[in-house]
Amino acid sequence: MTDATGSAISLRVNGVTHRLSVDNRRTLLDALREDIGHTGPKKGCDHGQCGACTVLLDGRRVVSCLTLAVAAEGAEITTVEGLAADGELRPIQEAFIRLDGFQCGFCTSGQLCSAVGMLAEHAAGWPSAVTADVRGPAPELDAAEVRERMSGNLCRCGAYPSIVRAVLETAGREEAAR
Repeated sequence: MTDATGSAISLRVNGVTHRLSVDNRRTLLDALREDIGHTGPKKGCDHGQCGACTVLLDGRRVVSCLTLAVAAEGAEITTVEGLAADGELRPIQEAFIRLDGFQCGFCTSGQLCSAVGMLAEHAAGWPSAVTADVRGPAPELDAAEVRERMSGNLCRCGAYPSIVRAVLETAGREEAAR
């Protein structure tokens, strides 16, 4: 790596700032896993198709295998390791456990980060491809909405029914809390 192909960057991951020297072509996924040691985001397809590497970048979900590490400088990055606060699981994490929203667990970190991001998008009123009326507020979440909004995250074990139930239950709890 030369000065022309590398950069010194700071990545804020789960509330901790990490200073790195990276090749400008290095993905955020590789920086998280290999340079910082956060192995929650998984390298599944390495083509942005499976969602196993999903993390939150300033609260928005991204596939970290297609995001350059240099592009994430200055953003708040949250991996699955950073979802729980003070040792307390988030409601979505509790629901995944209770409702068996995972089997082998490989996709779970990406599914959880995507669910957190998706619930925030819905709460902000963002429509999805199956939203009937995109002019009004976002519709109440139902199974079709959740399946569409989570469609970028694949589960090879087929835990989709449990994942949908966990997201719907969490959305109901969050809506009741507002």
